Amino acid sequence: MKKSILSRYDIYNRKKHWKILLFLSAIVIISFSLWYSNVLVKKIARDERMKIHTWANALQTRAQLVNSTQKFFTQIEEEERNRVELYAEALQRFVKAGPDEDPEFYMRIIQNNKSIPVILTDGDGKIISQANTVFSSDTIPGMGEYLKKEFSKYPRIEIRYYKDEVNYIYYQDSKLFTEMQVVMNNLVESFFSEVVNNSASVPVLVTDSARTKALTYGQIDTLQIHDSAYFQQLVKKMDAANDPIEISIAGQGKTLIFYEDSYVLTQLRYFPYIQFAIIGIFLLVAYLLFSTARRSEQNQVWAGLAKETAHQLGTPLSSMMAWVDYLETKDVDSETIEELRKDVNRLSTITDRFSKIGSNPSLVPENLVSVIYNSVSYLKTRTSQKIAYSINVPAEHSIVLPLNLQLFEWVIENLVKNAVDAMTTRQGKITIDINEEEHIVNIDIADTGKGIPRNMFRTIFNPGYTSKQRGWGLGLSLSKRIINEYHNGKIFVKSSALGKGTTFRIVLKK
Repeated sequence: MKKSILSRYDIYNRKKHWKILLFLSAIVIISFSLWYSNVLVKKIARDERMKIHTWANALQTRAQLVNSTQKFFTQIEEEERNRVELYAEALQRFVKAGPDEDPEFYMRIIQNNKSIPVILTDGDGKIISQANTVFSSDTIPGMGEYLKKEFSKYPRIEIRYYKDEVNYIYYQDSKLFTEMQVVMNNLVESFFSEVVNNSASVPVLVTDSARTKALTYGQIDTLQIHDSAYFQQLVKKMDAANDPIEISIAGQGKTLIFYEDSYVLTQLRYFPYIQFAIIGIFLLVAYLLFSTARRSEQNQVWAGLAKETAHQLGTPLSSMMAWVDYLETKDVDSETIEELRKDVNRLSTITDRFSKIGSNPSLVPENLVSVIYNSVSYLKTRTSQKIAYSINVPAEHSIVLPLNLQLFEWVIENLVKNAVDAMTTRQGKITIDINEEEHIVNIDIADTGKGIPRNMFRTIFNPGYTSKQRGWGLGLSLSKRIINEYHNGKIFVKSSALGKGTTFRIVLKK
C-alpha cells in the first residue's frame, strides 16, 4: 500500500516535471522561431532599405538632370530672344540705311530667320509682313485679339524710321523651342509622377520650401492629407525618418521631397511580434481544447463510477435494512438496533450522495450553522476523544443558504476527516469559523496537524493524490467538484505551516 501511495505521488511529480519540460521546450522552440524570423526580417529590411536608398539617390540624380535640362532650355530661350532682337535691329537699320551703308548685310540677317514666327505691323496694328507663321496677311490683315494673345509672351519691339513713323515687331517662340518646352514640361510632370508612384512603394510627400503645402504625394491616405494637423504631423514624422531631398525646378521653385520606410518594411518590423502572438493564441486555444476534452472525459468517468457505486451499494443496503427490521422483532438490545439503524441510514446517505454525482442536484434553503453542527456531532462519536472541536457560531444562530444537504455534509465530513488524519498522534484541535459578509459566507476549517507544503496547495485537489497509507485520494477532489460546480463557490487552502496545521476555506454565495 505504501508503494502504491508513493507511486501516485510520483505520478504527480512526474506530471509536474513534464509540464516544466514542455514549457521550457515551448520557450526554446518559440525563441528559435522568433530569432530566425528576426534574422530573415532584418535581411529583408536591409534589402528594402537599400532599395529605398537607391531610389533616393536615383531621385536626386534625376532631379539634377531635370534642373540641367531646364537650365539648357533657359539658355535656348535667351538665345531666341537675342536672335529676335538682332532681327529687329537689322530690320530697323535696313530701313534707315544711308547711301554709304551696304544694306545687304542686314538683309541676310533678316532672310536667315527660318524658325522664329515674326509679324511686322504699322502703328495701327495693320500687318505689313510676317515670317514663319501659319497664316497669310492676305487672310488676316490686322493684329486681332487672338494674334495679340498668341504673341504676348514677349513684349513687342518698336522700330522708328524716317518722318517719325513707327512700326512694331511681334514674335513668339520658335516651333522647335515650343516643342522642346512641351518635352520639358512632360519631363517635369513625369519626374513628380515617378516620385509619387515609385517602384519601392515608399510613402512620398512633396511640399513647398515652407513645408506648409502639399504639392503632390503618393502612398499616403488621400482623405487625411488635406487635414492640416495630420499634414504637419506627417511632415514631422517623415523628417525624423529620413532627411528630405531638396530640389529646385523652374516653374516650381524650391521643393522638398519627404519619404519614409515602405509599408512592407514597416510591417516586417512587427512581424516577429505578430508571429509570437499567433503562436501564443494557438497554444492557448489548443491547451483550452485539450483541457476541456480531458475535463469532460474525467466528468464522465466520475459520473459513471459514482452511479455504478450507488447501484452496487443499493442491493446490500436493502438487505441490511431488512435484517435490521428482522432483528427488531427478536429480543435484541434496543440500543444495538438503534446503532445499526444509524449506520444503515448512514450507508443510505452515502448511496444517495454517489447517485447525485454527475447530475444536477437541487439546491434548497438550508441553515448552514445547523448543517455544520449536525455533521460535527456525527463525527465526534467516531473520532478520538482527544480531539477537541470548536465552532465560533452558536448553534441557535441561523445563516440560510441554498445547499444540497447530502453533498455539502459530505464536504464537511471529508475536510474534518482529513484534519483528523493529519493529527498523527490522534490528538489536537479542529476549529470551524463561520464569517458572514454582505454577499458571501466564509467557512474556515483549521486543524493542528502536520501541515501541507506550499507547493502542494493545488495538487492535493487532484484525483488520486493522497498522503495516507489507505485511501484513493478522491475526498478533496470530490469536495472541490461539489463546492465549485454544484454550489458555485470556492474551496482552497487558505494557509498552512509544517508541524503547526492547515486551514481550508470554503466560500459560498448567499
